[in-house]
Amino acid sequence: MRKIEKKRIFIIVKAYPNPSKKYGETVCCAGVDLNNYKLVRLYPIPFRDLNSDQKFKKYSIIEVNCFPPSDDKRPESLRVDPDSINVIATFDTDKGTWKRRKDIVLRVPIKSMCQVYIEAETDDVSLGLIRPENVTLEWAKQSLADQGARAACYAQLSLFNKQKTPIEEIPLDFYYKFKCAGLTECPGHKLSIIDWELRQSYRKWKTQYPTESILLEKIEQRWLAISDTTKNDVYFYVGNLKRFRNIFMVLGIFYPPKSN
Repeated sequence: MRKIEKKRIFIIVKAYPNPSKKYGETVCCAGVDLNNYKLVRLYPIPFRDLNSDQKFKKYSIIEVNCFPPSDDKRPESLRVDPDSINVIATFDTDKGTWKRRKDIVLRVPIKSMCQVYIEAETDDVSLGLIRPENVTLEWAKQSLADQGARAACYAQLSLFNKQKTPIEEIPLDFYYKFKCAGLTECPGHKLSIIDWELRQSYRKWKTQYPTESILLEKIEQRWLAISDTTKNDVYFYVGNLKRFRNIFMVLGIFYPPKSN
C-alpha cells in the first residue's frame, strides 16, 4: 500500500504544459519541501483542470497529499492528489517579496552544474539549485510533434476534465550557455530552458512584434537581463529527464536583485 503524506511545498517551478495519452494535459512542477528544505518534483498536475482557487502561482505555498510514484524512481519525485491541493500563501510581487522567497530557496544546498552531473551518476540526484556565470542565450528550430497525435491526446481526455483548447506548441527550443560560478575548471554547459514564463512570453509577444527577429531580440533582452550576474544573484533550478538521467534542463531562474 502506498504511503500518502500531506506536505507543504513552496512552488519554485512550473514547466510548460504538455499533453500525453496517459495523463492528458499536465504540468510538471518543482518546489521546496518545507519540512526538510529539499527539492521535490510534483507530477502530473492537470493545471488547467484545477478549480480556480487551486491554481497556484509560482512562489506559492501549497498543501497537498502526495506519495512516491511507482513508475519514477528518481528520489525527488512525488505523485500528487490534485483534488487535495490547497493554496496557503503566495509571495507575489509586492515589496519585500524577494527576501521572503530567499529565506526559503537559499536554504536549499547550492551546487555547481558539474557537481550535479557527478551526483546524478553516484546518487541518482535529479534536481538541483546551481549558480551560473557568463550566461548567454541561444535558440534553435525544433521539430513539432505529430499534430494528429496531439489532437488525439486532447480528444481522449476524461469526461471529468474541463474542456480546453489545445495549448500552442512553441516552434523553438531555447538554451542557456554558461559556466559554473567560481569553478575555473568548468568546461561549460548548454541546457535547454523549459520554464513556462519564457514560452508564454513567446506566445504573447509574437502578436506584439511584427517579425520573428524582433520577437527573439526582445526575448533575448529579457532573459539575459534576469540572468545578468552583475545586477542579480542568479540561480538556475535544474532537473533531468526520467528516461535520460544524464540530460538536464533549466527548469526556472531565481534572480533576486543584488541590493536585496
